[in-house]
Amino acid sequence: MGLPRAQDHRPPTAHGCAQCGDLAGLQSLLREDPSLVSERSPVVLQTPLHAAAGNDRVDIVEYLLDLPEPGNVELEAKNMYGETALHTAAKNGCNQAVKLLLAHGASLQAKANNGMTALHLAVWHSLRAGDCSTVETLLLRKADCSAKDHDGKIPIDYLDPAPGNEKLRKLLSWHIQEQRKRNAIEACSQTKAKLDELEKELSAIVGLHEVKAQLRRWAKGMLLDERRRALGLKVGARRPPHMAFLGNPGTGKTLVARVLGKLLHMVGILPTDKVTEVQRTDLVGEFVGHTGPKTRRKLKEAEGGILFVDEAYRLIPAQKSDDKDYGLEALEEIMSVMDSGKLVVVFAGYGVPMKRVISSNEGFCRRVTKFFHFDDFSSEELAMILRVKMSDPAEDDPLYGFKLHPSCTVEAVAQLINRKTTEQQRKEMNGGLADPVLVNARENLDLRLDFDCVDADELLTITMEDLEAGIELLSH
Repeated sequence: MGLPRAQDHRPPTAHGCAQCGDLAGLQSLLREDPSLVSERSPVVLQTPLHAAAGNDRVDIVEYLLDLPEPGNVELEAKNMYGETALHTAAKNGCNQAVKLLLAHGASLQAKANNGMTALHLAVWHSLRAGDCSTVETLLLRKADCSAKDHDGKIPIDYLDPAPGNEKLRKLLSWHIQEQRKRNAIEACSQTKAKLDELEKELSAIVGLHEVKAQLRRWAKGMLLDERRRALGLKVGARRPPHMAFLGNPGTGKTLVARVLGKLLHMVGILPTDKVTEVQRTDLVGEFVGHTGPKTRRKLKEAEGGILFVDEAYRLIPAQKSDDKDYGLEALEEIMSVMDSGKLVVVFAGYGVPMKRVISSNEGFCRRVTKFFHFDDFSSEELAMILRVKMSDPAEDDPLYGFKLHPSCTVEAVAQLINRKTTEQQRKEMNGGLADPVLVNARENLDLRLDFDCVDADELLTITMEDLEAGIELLSH
């Protein structure tokens, strides 16, 4: 007979009690030292919750999850493999433990070091054990069937065509389709909100019906692409469209560029909605070697948004006084980055002079594919712009707090503009006419009022008389 085996007198650990299901021993240890709830095993660094969940010790999992402070358990603690307690329960098919962890808010999206979610690991266990119950539990809680691990695989990708996997494949396939439907419904709801937001921006723009119609068409197409992808359909990414805005000053080119920036950001084509406005002086240097770096700095600043080149025709002067004009070099620098997808470029200026820019670089029309003509505003549209500017001025605006008299209807103001301005004046100023007219009108109001006026309404109301004086001052 051999010698009797020596008894193991090592003191119990919280991790060991959780693993073997010794609830009384675990409770005793935690009463003495609540911090032991975070004790890690020496090899894989698992906490007691990992050990209990991975062995389906349901009573211990429940006890640990209900611990009060200061000894409450860290639900998302990870072991050396980056696994949470939910991961360890899922990979061992411990369905009851999975249910308890989910009921207490365990994260379905958490990924282990290899990128696997709890659903990936539950599928692995199901393939070995032929038990889909844990997979079903996770799917009922809307685990993401499309989550990819570091090998780029979603859970269903681990199923081979061998017999015996039909039930699991049908289960995963059905939930994949259901998730796509839910994503599509959610995308549809978000799409409506985005279209409403765009429509609000467009409604604040007077006239420009063709331009606004094109923006609506783009928005609809881009947002439909979002819905297609939500349904799991693979569609090609749209390339950012570079454009030319052709029209006189004051026709809304800069305003539309800012709305365009918001639109392209809203649909995910651009990472930001910023619009970097530049002119020739921002791009062109005075000496050899200055233009390239100067232009590249502006291009870098505009990355992720729109570079709006105002009065772009000035880059290519009609007649060179000497050979020291570097506008063409700046244009070539801009052209060199337009295929990168890092920004959208909008060239703006008068229609006829812009032909110089278009013809100066053979790659211009290949890269700039959208041309928009901004028509001059009619007298009625100018009257509408005046009213829009008075409807909600910012606090730092000189017109903040002021209002138009009810007699200042669109029709009445349009007739006044038509009568008191020339066609050439309207063509040269367009929407730029509104601000000076209104500021002049406010000054005329000040001139009309007596110092002893105490009528609040009269102190803040701009009348037709004031608007007429404001227009007349434009010619002085």
